[in-house]
Amino acid sequence: MSANPKIASGTMYVSPEDVVAAGKRIAAYTHRTPILESHLLNSWFGGHRIHFKIECHQRVGAFKARGAIHALLALKERGVKPEHVVAFSSGNHAQAVAWAGRELGIPTTIYLPEFVSSVKKQATRSYGAKVVETKTRMQAEEMVADAVKTGATLIPPYDSDDVIAGQGTAALEAFEDADVAFDAAFAPIGGGGLVSGTWLAAQAITPATQVFGAEPLNANDAARSLRDGKIFRWPDSPDTIADGARTLAVSERTFHFIKKLGGIFEVTEEAMMYWTQWLTHLLKVNVEPTSAMGMAAAQQWIANLPAGTSKKNILVIISGGNLAPSSYKKIWDKDFLIATPAPVIPALR
Repeated sequence: MSANPKIASGTMYVSPEDVVAAGKRIAAYTHRTPILESHLLNSWFGGHRIHFKIECHQRVGAFKARGAIHALLALKERGVKPEHVVAFSSGNHAQAVAWAGRELGIPTTIYLPEFVSSVKKQATRSYGAKVVETKTRMQAEEMVADAVKTGATLIPPYDSDDVIAGQGTAALEAFEDADVAFDAAFAPIGGGGLVSGTWLAAQAITPATQVFGAEPLNANDAARSLRDGKIFRWPDSPDTIADGARTLAVSERTFHFIKKLGGIFEVTEEAMMYWTQWLTHLLKVNVEPTSAMGMAAAQQWIANLPAGTSKKNILVIISGGNLAPSSYKKIWDKDFLIATPAPVIPALR
């Protein structure tokens, strides 16, 4: 499996088997994160069981650790040890590459747009990376491209077979560890690496599972791309509290898999903050707004099930839990927990 092959129309280079192999490759470096349920939440949804894969308990606090360490381990297996690794990111991938580089003794430089949260910037530095701040996401990408021309090795946040295979191991573990077969799985979309890996993992373990993406309505480039049949690209980072979804566009590689999904649910800013509060409260874990999108999407999916549908088993990937104080303040500015005795479940019908 090559790291960055050109995608030909109709060709799939990274396979379900690659995700399974990635799971074995990274096992010694990553946590096998838990699956949690809220019986109270299930009762509010009429008995549908919602299972949460808790990637905020992963190394660096996010699923991104899986893709970063797998990309470097795969290179090592091919006999390649980069002298210098670079990456651009809106936060969690930055920490992941910095951590993976430290684990394998490889110097790293990370290019971060200035809007990235202070917590993620500081964490990236704490793992030993050099951090270069830029005005925009596009400038970060351009500076990384210049570094690659001088010999650095890029670990992309999503546009890499090795990264996708590594990120897919989150869902792979959930499919392997759960006591049920899932009817549907929901993952957030930024660049599309996690949802692509989730689809591949489903194909490996439980092909009958429908896989859906969740994306901010304010940053809906993947949904637009799917509707238009061609990739839509933002001129600059879109305005959304979901900093993990401020990517400019999906890639041809991830778009290949996005077209295979059951669909993409577009999530409002208020719905993200609503479910960030409720999941934090019910699951007792840190939840980033990007992570909460999966629950908002699952809510929409359940609301549209035909009357009398049998109870469903649903997987929602909580992709990360790294939040800056400024984000906490914005999320909790309005109290959604005053809705009693339960969240307003029909809100998105």
